Amino acid sequence: MRVRLQATVLSLVALLVFGLGVPLALSVAGSAGQTLFLDRLTDTARFASLAQRPLIQGQPDLIAAELRRYAEVYGIAVAVLNQDGRPTVTSGTVPGAVRLDLADTRVAGQVQSALAGRHSEPGPTLVPWDEGTLVLAEPVLIDGDVRGVVVTESPTAQARQEVMLWWVLIATVGMIAFCLALLVALPLVRWILRPVRRLDEATGSLVEAVVSGREVDRVGEESGPAELQQLGRSFDMMAASVGEALAAQRAFVADASHQLRNPLTALKLRLVNLEGHVDTEAEEHREAAVAEADRLNQVLDGLLSMARAEASAGELVAVDVDTVVAERAADWNVVAVAREVSLDVEGSTDGVRALAPPRGLEAVLDALLDNALKFTGAGTSVCVRTSTVDEKVRLTVRDHGPGLRAEELERATDRFWRSTAHQNVAGSGLGLSIVAEIVARSGGSLKLDLPAGGGLRITVELPAANS
Repeated sequence: MRVRLQATVLSLVALLVFGLGVPLALSVAGSAGQTLFLDRLTDTARFASLAQRPLIQGQPDLIAAELRRYAEVYGIAVAVLNQDGRPTVTSGTVPGAVRLDLADTRVAGQVQSALAGRHSEPGPTLVPWDEGTLVLAEPVLIDGDVRGVVVTESPTAQARQEVMLWWVLIATVGMIAFCLALLVALPLVRWILRPVRRLDEATGSLVEAVVSGREVDRVGEESGPAELQQLGRSFDMMAASVGEALAAQRAFVADASHQLRNPLTALKLRLVNLEGHVDTEAEEHREAAVAEADRLNQVLDGLLSMARAEASAGELVAVDVDTVVAERAADWNVVAVAREVSLDVEGSTDGVRALAPPRGLEAVLDALLDNALKFTGAGTSVCVRTSTVDEKVRLTVRDHGPGLRAEELERATDRFWRSTAHQNVAGSGLGLSIVAEIVARSGGSLKLDLPAGGGLRITVELPAANS
């Protein structure tokens, strides 16, 4: 944005300089050409007046000396022609003066126009690269009749040089003005965009700060346009509100989960103590109430795990993947043996450590293995595989259970979501949500797919720790 804004400002300045400089340069050239034309027209008209007597009396020598002297002083060639267009007297060949060529088309055109009684008109704008001369022809009038023509051909080198000097001066002033505008534009653009840059930095750190429970960095920008300052203050208010709302939500979930545990435990004890003290018809309802209490206890455990996963965001530590996998597999192997399931660990990360929140990798493995063993039938296996791919640590857990439908894979990580085919299986629907939360906070990725042979395969990729 800074580059585009600077380009816009400099383009406008360049257009302004160009828009003023070009007309001024053309005006200077036009003024120099007009001055030269009027000066030479005055001299030509004067010679036309002096040529009347020599033409009447047939004595051209009366004006020859003056024409030659004029050519010597000013370098301008002069010729007096009779009414037939033939030369009567000329300034002759003078060193340093222009040589008048009566056969030249420009000269012939001016002579014919003067013989017709028309006076000379200004020519095209005088520009430095045009090396042409100025040709003027004025009729010699005697009693209203055209009796001859006076032609002058003037050099324009000096006038063109003056125009060039003026153009160089105008270009120099224009470049100086552009450079000054550049020096002013750069700090001006930085001043305008400073609040925008602070907003961008604050926006980038907003999510991390909010989810980790840290105080959001305030923009607090007191420079820049008033509108952007107000935008910065509005952003600070919004960020503070979001942080407070999320903190209140976390506190509510954690407090509610913790506070509900005691009455729930007491309720379950009362239900268990009722065993053998209710009639046969009520025993079925008592057992259902105990099962619901267990299920509610699982939900509270999931909510506490989710709250801990969210609170640990931003605190990444290096974890030895092989060690954690071996420890968790050994603990869950007891459950696998009890359910007649084979728990296999394959692959190795060769000592590469992954970045994850404290106890985050353990929580991921617990959730994945619990989910896999829950749905895998007896006589099948659950495979845990570790590897490293492109500076990332890959952890894959594959089971041989009923799996999911293809359209359900995207919803599997939603909180409290359960497949309609698994409603009779115990669980809170928070396991994969917790995994997704921890993986996202670690800067990794989570993928669910349906491998050949049935079941579900869950792949977690975590960034490898720099050695």
